[in-house]
Amino acid sequence: MLRSAARPASFAGGVRRSLALATGAATVFALVACSDDGDGTSRGADAPAEPTVVSDELGASQQLVESADAVVVSGEDEESQRRAAGIAVASGAPMLVQTAGLEAGSLDGEIERLGATTVVTVGDVTVSAEGGSDEEGMTVVEAPSSLEGLETLTGTEFTAVEGEEQEPTRAVAEMDAEAPSVPAPSAEGAEGAEGDAAEGDVEPALSDASPASAKDGDDDPLAFAAPGTPLGAIATARAAGIQVEWLPIGDARATTESIEAARGERPLIGLGDVFGDSGKFTETVNLAADENIAELPGGGQLVFPGRQMIATYGHPGAPVLGVMGEVGPEEAAQHAQDLANQYQELTDTPVIPAFEIIASVAQAAPGPRDDYTEPAPVDVLRPYVDAMTEIGGYVIIDLQPGRADFVDQAKFYEELLLEPNVGLALDPEWKLTPDGLPNVAVGHVQAEEVNRVVDYLADLVADNNLPQKVLMLHQFQLQMLRDRDQIDVSRPELSIVLHADGHGTPEQKFETWNVMRQDLQPEIFLAWKNFIDEDQPMFTPEQTMDIEPRPWIVTYQ
Repeated sequence: MLRSAARPASFAGGVRRSLALATGAATVFALVACSDDGDGTSRGADAPAEPTVVSDELGASQQLVESADAVVVSGEDEESQRRAAGIAVASGAPMLVQTAGLEAGSLDGEIERLGATTVVTVGDVTVSAEGGSDEEGMTVVEAPSSLEGLETLTGTEFTAVEGEEQEPTRAVAEMDAEAPSVPAPSAEGAEGAEGDAAEGDVEPALSDASPASAKDGDDDPLAFAAPGTPLGAIATARAAGIQVEWLPIGDARATTESIEAARGERPLIGLGDVFGDSGKFTETVNLAADENIAELPGGGQLVFPGRQMIATYGHPGAPVLGVMGEVGPEEAAQHAQDLANQYQELTDTPVIPAFEIIASVAQAAPGPRDDYTEPAPVDVLRPYVDAMTEIGGYVIIDLQPGRADFVDQAKFYEELLLEPNVGLALDPEWKLTPDGLPNVAVGHVQAEEVNRVVDYLADLVADNNLPQKVLMLHQFQLQMLRDRDQIDVSRPELSIVLHADGHGTPEQKFETWNVMRQDLQPEIFLAWKNFIDEDQPMFTPEQTMDIEPRPWIVTYQ
């Protein structure tokens, strides 16, 4: 590793503005900021006219930063990247990461393109000391470990993050550049930190500098970050003077704020592959921008993440089928709200009440259609849907189809499914083969039939300007969804949830939970059921919230 004997007082300025793009800069963007900060430094950002995705740290630097006096280069490990991001945000400098898969020379080439004269390294990094602006060469500095050393280097006071940080991407996106944070030094790093502050002859450099806004405040770009966004891309966007808004998922429909941004005039950038490619990102931006699509209870057009649902389960007027049906609609809704309130005390995530209403009920007799199922009339379910809607909750219509087709039964409830806060659940336990009989074996459904439901429900959402809907699949045995890996999880109109609804002792429930999670597509969210009578004992809200991973829907039966 190359480094200088002294740390220059000039580090902290970061990105220089210029009226001309440096050689090698991306040409697909239009310059939107070009005024000097008046403090000897400048920051420039080339913003896309259409939604676009910047996939990694190198791409962020190439596409968003015109030039820079200083660059922060991190090693590949997570701690180094988080430390480097804090330094970069505090200093207004772009951040690069030296990874094993990086093309030879690309990192040094980008540093040269930026015209950097100072490189600060964090972790296991090797960079060339050649190049720099006007062939002056570069000074390579190893970032100190201590908070005092970082303050000496940057002129900014840092705080230490103790323990594991819940969401580093959010921390970097929302970090105050004048009060940045870095991970607390490890035991190994702390051993060498004692002498960091001794180099007190380095003056704080531009401690009051902050990233400049775009020249035209109405046209300056907005970047979205989410879990999985490279930290260096976030830090670099901020160095370029771009506002970064953190979302709980890589989708422009995630929050009220992101929807407002999609409906505004600012160019939008998705930071990281978590937003898909530019085509996928544009698709979700266009959906968010559609003013005909309502938001869901709790905000945004996406069901998950961003909210948690606590639901009671049952059938109107049938206490034996679940707690929801023990009382009338308004009282049942209040019960669900009371349960949701208990969970809200345990999390900052919005918690909303919900019903899972058994709409079609499996029957022991074949009935008039010879299908061993009886769909309840819509007007029987409507009072419960209205009561839950009145308190800002969500409703999931559950199907026990017998020999009937899931799609046919779903269409029977289309009037309810056209409501923005009503989703659908499929219960394969009660799915019979064409000649099957009830109470002989636990049923199952093929992915082909599930995918026809996916197409029907997703098209219903798309054709009627509805927000994303829940499609929940019940499963407590692997054979219930035997080709689960073939289920289509690609439709952005749906949030697919797997309800691992085993019962019994905690050990039995966790065994079911863990088996159902195996090889689950990452696009599928998880739900958990607390059985009031069958569980031994039933989990408390605190115990339920401690389940890993935390379930997005919790139902009570």
